Amino acid sequence: MTHTPTRALAEALIARPSVTPEDAGCIDLLSERLTAIGFRCEIIDSGPAEFRVRNLWAKRVPADSGHRTQPIPTLVFAGHTDVVPTGPLGEWSSPPFVPTERDGKLYGRGASDMKTSIAAFLVAAEEFVAAQPNAPLTIALLLTSDEEGPALDGTTVVIEQLRARGEGFDWCIVGEPTAVRQTGDMIKNGRRGTMSGKLTVKGIQGHIAYPHLARNPVHEFAPALAELVAVEWDRGNEFFPPTSWQVSNIHSGTGASNIIPGAAVVDFNFRFCTESTPESLQTRLEAILKKHGLEYDLKWTLGGRPFLTQPGTLVKAVQAAIQAETGIETELSTTGGTSDGRFIATLCPEVIELGPPNASIHKIDEHIQISDIEPLKNIYRRVLENLA
Repeated sequence: MTHTPTRALAEALIARPSVTPEDAGCIDLLSERLTAIGFRCEIIDSGPAEFRVRNLWAKRVPADSGHRTQPIPTLVFAGHTDVVPTGPLGEWSSPPFVPTERDGKLYGRGASDMKTSIAAFLVAAEEFVAAQPNAPLTIALLLTSDEEGPALDGTTVVIEQLRARGEGFDWCIVGEPTAVRQTGDMIKNGRRGTMSGKLTVKGIQGHIAYPHLARNPVHEFAPALAELVAVEWDRGNEFFPPTSWQVSNIHSGTGASNIIPGAAVVDFNFRFCTESTPESLQTRLEAILKKHGLEYDLKWTLGGRPFLTQPGTLVKAVQAAIQAETGIETELSTTGGTSDGRFIATLCPEVIELGPPNASIHKIDEHIQISDIEPLKNIYRRVLENLA
């Protein structure tokens, strides 16, 4: 089968073992291609030496932009060059960093999440610039090698630098794999926020035969746990399901069967929608703990606030592009985990996620249907055309 430019670039990226936070030369390869079509590429390295992250901010402004009377809008394509670890190599049907075609599929770590999307971004930009070099649209790419990792030195660092110098943009497409069966059947117009807590309920350790001389934190926490499980935190809205509170771990005791524990440690997480805020959830949860008279310590970690893009200019442009390329009426969704869209949404008013099917992401034998590659690139190019 003849390799299209999109597939060839996707394979070149898959062949680079860019396990987070390594970039393995992906950004240098992409920068060279982008520079050739008029992008100004800025490499932003961040993080400690042992976890160095490479970021790219690449931007192309039409040559005659200074002579225009109206501001030129900016569309950003955002994504990550890093991939998750391969897992046991012996379980792969072919080496994970050797792109391999089998049965109409392209196999390799990052094939779906999300090196094919990055290749499609770039080739779509190349085709658009070649056809319409002076179109009234600024195009940018924001890429990082720290999305699958802690995400402390990646997209968030670039966004803060752009904010500090007063540089914003109008629309953003994140290339996360969002489809279910076929590219274009689902896009994300928002994501839930995530906030974790580590609760330590304090008791008094003692001999299990003398409970009156001890205080069992597990017993004391049990009524509060029952109430927390039953709380309706909110009812969600048109785009989001209700906020969910889930316990992930409970640890207590020494391992001995004759000791009342002195503390119980509970890890929990909120996945919350735009109907709640981190502050409101924290306040309500702690009110229940206090109501039950618990002695406790509680540490919060906010992983990201929710974001939502109402149907507007960007969503309509994407829907029209998908319809024209595939005939599909795409579904808007906010399901799934977090993405770097949570950082971008603090600076950009309209953010959506659009990419290939996600059934194989993070799995052994990750792959993408070869028949999904060109439609994805064409959808991205059609979005550029619709917004110009």
